[in-house]
Amino acid sequence: MSGHDVVLYGATGFTGHQTAYYFDAHVGDKLNWAIAGRDRGRLEAIQASLRHPVPVIVADAHDDAAIDALVESTKVVLSTVGPYARYGECLLRSCVTRGTDYVDICGETVWIKRMIERYHDRAVQSGARIVPCCGFDSVPSDIGTWLLVDHFRALGKRTRSVKAFFRARGGLNGGTVASLAAAMSSPDHNQIDDPLLLNPPDERTAREAIRSRDPILPVLDADLGHWVAPFFMGPINTRVVRRSAALAKLAQQTYGDEFHYQEYMNLGPNLSLLSSTIAATGTVLFGAVARVPAITKFIESLAPAPGEGPSEQTMDEGFFECVLVGQSEDGATAWARLADDGDPGNRATVKMVCEAALALAIDRERLPRQAGILTPATAFDGVLAVRLADAGMQIECPMAER
Repeated sequence: MSGHDVVLYGATGFTGHQTAYYFDAHVGDKLNWAIAGRDRGRLEAIQASLRHPVPVIVADAHDDAAIDALVESTKVVLSTVGPYARYGECLLRSCVTRGTDYVDICGETVWIKRMIERYHDRAVQSGARIVPCCGFDSVPSDIGTWLLVDHFRALGKRTRSVKAFFRARGGLNGGTVASLAAAMSSPDHNQIDDPLLLNPPDERTAREAIRSRDPILPVLDADLGHWVAPFFMGPINTRVVRRSAALAKLAQQTYGDEFHYQEYMNLGPNLSLLSSTIAATGTVLFGAVARVPAITKFIESLAPAPGEGPSEQTMDEGFFECVLVGQSEDGATAWARLADDGDPGNRATVKMVCEAALALAIDRERLPRQAGILTPATAFDGVLAVRLADAGMQIECPMAER
């Protein structure tokens, strides 16, 4: 019988440390939770700094017996141990085998595809809800899109398209950069370009692949009324949203027969075509050069080391805003907005993944009756939106047009 409600795995890393403090502040002793990782000394140092000391579990990511014991001790695992392609499979496999729910902040889409191929069907059979991408990538995109789809559905309409537009400011932590480097060094990293990478095989068409290609040029968006550019996280977020739509269709809850999703960087109303082109070119060039091993290593050398991250001031001064525009099949338009203060890759990500884990631990009976390797939208639908709003995130759907 599970002794813990949630185990935070990777609590000694930069993001993991913050998850422990989030649980300490927002959960305290209301649930049975524990912190876990491979270094007992560092775990005990974190334990001593908490207002509500919790148990410590020592388990190396490659020690099958230790990982199995950890998974058997809990209802939910929250993992912040990246790169996931290097450290994540043993833990995910154990959760699948034992029917234990799991969330992480992985944005390594090629690895996620591999896990889907190996473990989705097994997770369906065991009843495990395995939910990667529960941070800034890709909760705002995925939950924001679900909110618009649900809004149209309540009006008896189906959704034709959703576009998301991001503004953000923050810093990088070493784990994020290490995950990027691991993804780019993978022999099958070119799969990243597949716009339907995470879709089930039966939910892939040549037509949809062509129209879902990642944008490489600035676009004068008719809804916003100004230029927008490719968003550097689009190649992650769009794949997740499209998987949500595909899984919803398989569950007879279709978003819409011709549903289409894309996202962009919101450059603001005052940027010219030239400035937009420069921003678009920079995004595309970065994506291209980051695939060169020597350049990836150079980026790693300049970035914080794993376990390190931006300063408290940088994280406090950060923010994100995701504005989404949806169109129904009959031409109606609706807007949604998700925004929060604090560095999106750290402060907001921690809030998102912790509330996702708590939804599995506390709200399980109110969640969709799905199992397998899911997405935030298919695992949580509106339950996560409510939790995030209660935790201080600004969520509006529908919102007034801009």
